[in-house]
Amino acid sequence: MAFLSKYVDKRLSAYQRELIDIHYREVDTMYRKMRGWRHDYRNHIGVMKTLVRSGNIKELEEYLDMLESDLNTVDTVIKTGNPMADAILNSKLTLAAEKHVPVKTSVQIPVRLSIPELDLCVILGNLLDNAIEASQSIPESERMVRVYMDIKETRLYLSVTNLCAGKKMKKTDGRFVSGKGEGHGFGLIRIDGIVERYGGYVTRNSEDGAFTTEILLPLD
Repeated sequence: MAFLSKYVDKRLSAYQRELIDIHYREVDTMYRKMRGWRHDYRNHIGVMKTLVRSGNIKELEEYLDMLESDLNTVDTVIKTGNPMADAILNSKLTLAAEKHVPVKTSVQIPVRLSIPELDLCVILGNLLDNAIEASQSIPESERMVRVYMDIKETRLYLSVTNLCAGKKMKKTDGRFVSGKGEGHGFGLIRIDGIVERYGGYVTRNSEDGAFTTEILLPLD
């Protein structure tokens, strides 16, 4: 048992480091795109002024449409005021858009949270990665992920739902398991461990063509 416990702890630590690296790369890529767009801002203005002076209104409209489409790929959609939450959520929204998974969000959280940023990163990152990956197994027209975060009295409430076209996740020993195969599922273990550590609650429900995870964490 001691050997098994050490093995699991080692795998969890490796998984945590890998997850942080992935999130860092995603956030870094997003902000690099934003900085690049801002760097080209003056050039875009110059082109549009030239088109206006020459009276090429149609070309100007086409250029504006192109800029709008380009900007939509780098704009930060969620602005809660909490830097880590914004970084994680927006990087995952960018990832979801690349994989053609629509995401609806409603997020209202304090600028500062008592939960460490690392733990927030693990929870949000895993929940959204799982929802996005699960969504890719169904037709694009049926995909949808919903993210809801708010303060319920003295607790942080988080809910992530993804449509799954009537498919129900499997359970083992009363717990939902990852559908990624043997060796996966450490994300679920990490989430449960963090929630338990802070005296919170986590529930998962798979029915009516959707899979939902709900989490409550004390703010103090």
